[in-house]
Amino acid sequence: MTNADLLYSDVETDLRASVRDLLTDRCAPETLLARVESDEPCDRELWRTLARDLGTAGLAVPEELGGQGASAREVALVLEELGRAVAPVPFLGSAVLATSALLGCDTAAAEVADPLRRLAGGEAVGALAVPLSTMTDAAFPRDVTATADGTLDGTVTSVADGTVADVFVVPATGPDGPGLYAVDASAAEVSAPVSFDLTRRIADVSFRGAAATRLAGPDRAPGALEGALLTGAGLLASEQLGLAQWCLDETVEYLKNRYQFGRPVGSFQALKHRLSDLWLELVGARAAARYAADTLARGDADAPVAVALAQSYCAETAVHAAEECVQLHGGIGMTWEHPAHLYLKRAKASQVAFGAPGRHRAALGELVDLPA
Repeated sequence: MTNADLLYSDVETDLRASVRDLLTDRCAPETLLARVESDEPCDRELWRTLARDLGTAGLAVPEELGGQGASAREVALVLEELGRAVAPVPFLGSAVLATSALLGCDTAAAEVADPLRRLAGGEAVGALAVPLSTMTDAAFPRDVTATADGTLDGTVTSVADGTVADVFVVPATGPDGPGLYAVDASAAEVSAPVSFDLTRRIADVSFRGAAATRLAGPDRAPGALEGALLTGAGLLASEQLGLAQWCLDETVEYLKNRYQFGRPVGSFQALKHRLSDLWLELVGARAAARYAADTLARGDADAPVAVALAQSYCAETAVHAAEECVQLHGGIGMTWEHPAHLYLKRAKASQVAFGAPGRHRAALGELVDLPA
């Protein structure tokens, strides 16, 4: 294992500035609130700009396959900024989960390279057809079965970004064992249950004799799926970090300008202590999230440990930061007009994505030979 680099490089800093400028201009709180109450909660125009103009959809994809040839570190940086804005775009489902699953297959094969190019170029939105709560070490799912002629049958619930997907990457069990398949969204039945998180909608996806293209067989499919889930869980920690940072920054700014008894509310010692405790949590969360992203970028054998650590810590930090944001904003923080509730809902929904923190702590104990 080589030494981890937790600092942001100059390239990452420039990328952050570009993404933040775009989100500041196109995803301000008032715009976000109007968007999530509309008939189309996903901001497709913002996604096209992010995916195509900034090239973020293909950051982790090699240049020869139409991507940017970057690494998980850059993807984590984008997620951090998207978390700060709780941007309603399908980055996690398409650029992280679906793309990672495809990269785990034989990318020299045309049936893998073609959808990968489409996702990397922002021409299509992908989704990995597994429940968002699936743990990184879960057994290969059996919700969908594949027939000998390559058609799929089954239903998958709670698919991240499934409502806007153009192509589904589907784990299915066939006659010869597990496999990964690509299914065009037009061949699936997609319904949208009420999502707790208004900025990242989930979908229930059914396949009934759906025509599919096989991407990988029993030799590669389980590893590709496990790698995609591990990557998703590890990089989600950066999104949770960005969300928590916004909540802290917004709360500090509010308490500096909100006066009570002739003095700023933020000058009260009890509130100072709460904010300082939260700041210390964010310091730890940043180290954990950056370590997870760095190990994933290097393909380090310590990645499962880093991911379990990051998820067990960052998920709870994000929820705590969002709760403090709502509470310390007082009455305005409880209203629908303030965006704090969107951050709390994203934090709570993300807390159970890829497994709840307690499950990650249990997995971490096994990984470091300290079982409960």
